[in-house]
Amino acid sequence: MGAALPLGDPAPADGALPDDLPIDAEADFGVYLHVPFCRVRCGYCDFNTYTATELEGAPQDAYADTLLGEVELARGVLEAAGASRPARTVFFGGGTPTLLPPGDLARMLAGVRGAFGLSRDAEVTVEANPDTVTDATAVALAEAGVTRLSIGMQSAVPHVLAVLDRTHEPANVRTAVRAARAAGLHVSLDLIYGAPGESLSDWRESLDAALALGPDHVSAYALIVEDGTKLARQIRRGEVAEPDDDLQADMYELADDLLAAGGYEWYEVSNWAVGAPHRSRHNLAYWRGADWWGFGPGAHSHVAGLRWWNVKHPAAYAQRLAAGESPAAARERPDETARRLEAVLLRSRIREGLPVSELLGEGRHAVASLIADGLVDGPSAVHGRIVLTRRGRLMADAVVRALTA
Repeated sequence: MGAALPLGDPAPADGALPDDLPIDAEADFGVYLHVPFCRVRCGYCDFNTYTATELEGAPQDAYADTLLGEVELARGVLEAAGASRPARTVFFGGGTPTLLPPGDLARMLAGVRGAFGLSRDAEVTVEANPDTVTDATAVALAEAGVTRLSIGMQSAVPHVLAVLDRTHEPANVRTAVRAARAAGLHVSLDLIYGAPGESLSDWRESLDAALALGPDHVSAYALIVEDGTKLARQIRRGEVAEPDDDLQADMYELADDLLAAGGYEWYEVSNWAVGAPHRSRHNLAYWRGADWWGFGPGAHSHVAGLRWWNVKHPAAYAQRLAAGESPAAARERPDETARRLEAVLLRSRIREGLPVSELLGEGRHAVASLIADGLVDGPSAVHGRIVLTRRGRLMADAVVRALTA
């Protein structure tokens, strides 16, 4: 059902923001819409998602209206705080948003547009399982204002898909991409590498298959074994092998080589795009610390340094809204030191890097050794920015530890 929610301070029932919050009405604002439904729970996934048999009191056909209740609550909260502004990005994530009828997704997007407005160049992304995308679905989404489809390809190799519990046919990725292109949508493909039993040649096959489809954007994530998942239990029982860190490093380098040769540039440790216009602006907003409101059960939000998160279960979420209450479970307001450390954690992972001036004392002292170890680009640091080398991207966690020491 997803990892446990963090602890925090009580959130007010009306969702009101603190009076002294330093609102910047010119700051970028994004919207995340969580759709928590899946046909099958993938063995590696710890997201807040549910299959039909796991849900009681939260029918899928009522979900759009329930979420729109939170949109209306947010409208009032942001207007009262002077924090309302058009959304520059909207992202439907999950779960599998395309398990809902396109009309429901369209109504949710229309609700966001009506509550906040959308900027003229708004990026609107919908995540999709390949088996749920038809020509009619793609056309309906495009007509509703969606601009980008993010397709969960994960792998092109059947035995890798099987160990990940992915149920789609590899050929359906091609069908989904063609449908999206015909409807005028930009296309991103999501890949996962390092699954038990996956070889370097298997991974090359998946990369070649993805490149052959000509997406605008590719995300490639190393498989992480999360506590409480089916995969973690299988590894603990010795049924499948634990991911090999060295092999995953080789896979990352292969991905970077092949994607670069195909005309894709990295802009975040796990993301590549055909030029800056095709970078995911929504995800970059997270890395840059922008404001966003996350709608749906378990969704997280951030406005002007205040963070809050919703109750996890769709039934509890629906009950709160039906009672006219905010679904927020708790919230926190990190102090300046915590915010600076978080900025290092997030912004060091993107291509533009972060200013050396934002590092605390020990972090600044670590820069020289990181350059000497080939983890940080020397010329960029001379000009005052921390930019990771490819070796640095492979060891991003170690770099962050050094910069936040």
